[in-house]
Amino acid sequence: MRFSRQFAWPLGILLCAVFAVSGCQRSYTVPETPMPPNTILLSQMMRQLSAQPGFTEALLKQIGGNDKKKSTALMTPHLIDELRKRILGNDWQGLDRFPGWTMREIKPAVGVVSDVVAKQAPTDAQTRQYLDLGPYALDKAANAMPGIYRYSEAASAFPPFSTDGIVTDLGDGVIHGDGPNSLAPEHSESQQLADILNRLAANEVEGAKTFKAAFYDKTVSAPEDLIQQLIAAGATVTVDDARYFANFTHLHYNGQDVMAPFWIDSQLIIPNSGGRHLLIPASHAEYEWHIRLTPQICGGICPSINADISYYFGIDGKAEWRTMDTLDQPWVLRRAAHTYTGAQAVEVTRLAGLLTVAYLHAHTAHPALPFGGYYALGVCQDGVSAIEHAMTGHVTLFPNTVDIAYFTDPRDAEINALLRAIPNDRDGAAPDPERIFGSLPAEPGHNATFAAVTIPGLADDLHATYAAWQSGRSLRPHGRLFSFGIGFVVAMLVLLLYRRRTS
Repeated sequence: MRFSRQFAWPLGILLCAVFAVSGCQRSYTVPETPMPPNTILLSQMMRQLSAQPGFTEALLKQIGGNDKKKSTALMTPHLIDELRKRILGNDWQGLDRFPGWTMREIKPAVGVVSDVVAKQAPTDAQTRQYLDLGPYALDKAANAMPGIYRYSEAASAFPPFSTDGIVTDLGDGVIHGDGPNSLAPEHSESQQLADILNRLAANEVEGAKTFKAAFYDKTVSAPEDLIQQLIAAGATVTVDDARYFANFTHLHYNGQDVMAPFWIDSQLIIPNSGGRHLLIPASHAEYEWHIRLTPQICGGICPSINADISYYFGIDGKAEWRTMDTLDQPWVLRRAAHTYTGAQAVEVTRLAGLLTVAYLHAHTAHPALPFGGYYALGVCQDGVSAIEHAMTGHVTLFPNTVDIAYFTDPRDAEINALLRAIPNDRDGAAPDPERIFGSLPAEPGHNATFAAVTIPGLADDLHATYAAWQSGRSLRPHGRLFSFGIGFVVAMLVLLLYRRRTS
């Protein structure tokens, strides 16, 4: 059958309309500019170094999940293989949006709950595997005095900041790991306070001897009670719900920061992009305690405390308080989604302590979980989401990956309920836009331009998608039923035109 020009014209219009509605993607070149000062893309570094014998494998080994810093991007063997393919295949566009998968594709197989063992009280060594206690043993009753470690304990127990074990020279001008930030001078006090809070939380672990923190004129045996005492003594205590872009490589090349986001497919369609999906860098979320106390405030009878510590569940499998004194690269940004003081700061501390114990119970019951339980027991966002839900009634973080089957211990009923209540992304369902934008470490800003975002191309994509969401426009791809319906309508119109032409 041959079509006349008169027939082909309306058919062409119909086909163009179908393609426009169905979201066929146009070619897209990942931008490499503009870049923030003193920063280079991972692809730009690898263009120069991938030909060096052995360098690619040395790099992959270094970033293969051993870094305990802020990162939601545990590099599973599957992801390492994908990264290797893109580097060796000179797929620099793919490397600049690595991996660009949905959570269904990213989430590794983590086995089943069949590895459960009988309930038992963990030993000090077992607890230390997933909780840093410093000099405070689980099997010993003791008192600690936060803020005056110089006089009460050996100084060697809380040494100053060091890059040992943090920074590695990979050669060829490449450094893995980050140096100190402005909080590093207070490392000793911060480390001591983090260890004390972790050990106070561990008082709830079966078999643990009672550990107390002596402060001012009282002793306390729970993390929240210590924070309450600090506030009562006049300390300034703020707790921030902080969000960052996760830096999954922590690399520096010839003195430049290496920008290497870990990209997730949000499953939202960027308006006027030909159906291109919005890819967002994985975010990192944590709670941050900022504590300031001088003896003058309490009449000279309390210690000086100048500490900044964070709390999150990390790729090391630990849900705990930590120091936060390594330098973040500028492109990761930072935003405090919520700030808590007073009684709310005390409550966040209480919930964090309960999370610590729940994670220890999960590790004890399921010791064979791969990746230290990361993904199966959640990522850094899950615990923050649970506390955010308790404090605000909402969750504004993505993704959450906890398998609630691992949190059924009746001793942790409150935490189990909170983890069940948060949105879960294990099945790969499209998340709500509120959580996608809520996870970002940058506000939309003036006219929703996301001007603080310095990752090439991202601010424009965020602006277009955010503006469309705020206007109520649908951002979801059309399903198979819609496509079938379009095809059916087109077929009927073609048939109708053909009959008219031949009648």
